[in-house]
Amino acid sequence: MITHVDFEDLGSLEPELVRAGYSVMTVNACNSDLKSPLLRDNDLLIVLGGPIGVYERESYPFLEAELDLIRMRLSRKQRTLGICLGAQLIAAAAGAAVYPGAQGSEIGWKTIHAGRDAALYSEFSELLAPGLRLLHWHGDTFDMPRGAHHLAATDVYPNQAFAIERHALALQFHPEVIFRGLERWYVGHACELGKANISVRQLRRESEIYAPALEIAARRFLRQWLARS
Repeated sequence: MITHVDFEDLGSLEPELVRAGYSVMTVNACNSDLKSPLLRDNDLLIVLGGPIGVYERESYPFLEAELDLIRMRLSRKQRTLGICLGAQLIAAAAGAAVYPGAQGSEIGWKTIHAGRDAALYSEFSELLAPGLRLLHWHGDTFDMPRGAHHLAATDVYPNQAFAIERHALALQFHPEVIFRGLERWYVGHACELGKANISVRQLRRESEIYAPALEIAARRFLRQWLARS
């Protein structure tokens, strides 16, 4: 697993990974060797979120090594899952553009709509359940990589999730979050929330309502995706 900020972790997904027999190793992209064989050759790589842009490679040079790693894994068809920034990195590694969204930040609990190819991935139905809300927390968006399957959209940004064959999955939203873990997000992203004029108290109330159902759905989704041959 690759992280960019410590408080954005695997959350509800970690127990499912352990249940499936995976040993979870955490690597912080900011100060780690991203050319390590442990990342290049492992059975599954999960790349999590962070408050920077894929296009900020001059400011954050480690992004180049991270993109090289993901490109290598995509070329080898090694299983790779990206969430938020991780999804944007997969998009860029697959040749698509990543850029600031014209509609501004999308932060909060919202439903997603099925993309044109969602039916090809039966496990994705867990995240499309009626009434289920997922946490969105991003300002950037991406174009669809050529040949990718489009899985989800919102009214604000049409490209919310895609898959590349059976080995790569990119999720712009956050299925992994759990209610108690989000308190660290409110502190870590305090400046962003203030700039967007988002009430932490309101966001916390919504999280208390919607996070428990998401935790169940996300674990079911990951369990089925991991079982996909």
